[in-house]
Amino acid sequence: MLAALGLHAGLVWLGLSAPLAAYAAGLMAALLITWHEIRLPYRDSWTPPRSEVANDLLFLITVQVALPLLLAVSLVSALAETIAANGIAVKALWPHHLPVWLQVVLMLLAADFGRYWLHRAFHKFGLMWRFHAVHHSPHRLYWLNVGRFHPIEKAVQYVFDALPFALVGASSEVLAGYFVFYAVNGFYQHSNCRVWLRPLNYVISGPELHRWHHSMLARESDRNFGNNLIVWDLLFGTRFLPEGRDVGPLGLVDRRYPGGFWAQMGTPFGLGLAGK
Repeated sequence: MLAALGLHAGLVWLGLSAPLAAYAAGLMAALLITWHEIRLPYRDSWTPPRSEVANDLLFLITVQVALPLLLAVSLVSALAETIAANGIAVKALWPHHLPVWLQVVLMLLAADFGRYWLHRAFHKFGLMWRFHAVHHSPHRLYWLNVGRFHPIEKAVQYVFDALPFALVGASSEVLAGYFVFYAVNGFYQHSNCRVWLRPLNYVISGPELHRWHHSMLARESDRNFGNNLIVWDLLFGTRFLPEGRDVGPLGLVDRRYPGGFWAQMGTPFGLGLAGK
C-alpha cells in the first residue's frame, strides 16, 4: 500500500495526471500481490484453474477496472473539477485547506461509513442480496475475483464512494489518492496471501478479516462489512476474527449457483438461486 501510494505521489510530482498515476500504482500493486500469492499462499487449494482465471479477468476488466477507475477516477475527477470551476460546489462542507493526504484519510473514513451501511443493506434485504450474491459466489479467494460484482450493484456503490465528494469539490488529487487505496486494498483483502496484520486488523479491512465475510455460514459472513477500514465494524459490533481456527468453506449455500460471467449477469433476475 505504501509503495503504491508512494508511486502515485511520485508520478504526479513528475507531471503525470492523477488518474494515470492511479492506474500505474494499481498495476504495480497487482503484480506485487500476485507474487505474494505465489510465494506465500494462505491456502494451496485456493489456487484457481485457468478457466476460472479467464472468467474473473472478464469481471475484473469490465466491472472492477473499467467502471471504477475509468468512471470513478477519470469521470468523477473531471466532474469535481467542473463543479469547482463553475462555483457550484458546496465547498464549506469539505476541509480543502488540509494537506491532500489528510483529506484522503477523511474521505476514507466518510466513504466507508456510507459503504458500511450500504453493504449491510445488501446482506439484509432480499432484492439487494440477489445482486450481492454474485460477489459471494466464489468458493475460493484470490485477488482477481475482487471484481466479481454485478454492475448494477457497482453503480450503486459509486453513488456512495465518489459522487458526494465531487459535489463538495474534493480535488482530483484527493479522489485519485482515495481510489489508489480503494483498489489496492480491494486486491489485497480478496487475495490468497498469508499475512499477519495483527494490530492493523483493528484499522484495515484486510485479508484475515475479509475471508470470514465470504464464509458459507451466514452467521460468519454477515460480519466485517468494512470496505477499506474496519473501524465502523468495531464501533457497531460487527467485527469478527475468531482465534484458533481458520475459515471453512466459502461461497453460497446453494452450490447450483452458476459461475460464468454472462450467467451471473442474469442470476439476480432469476428465481431460487440467491439463497445464502
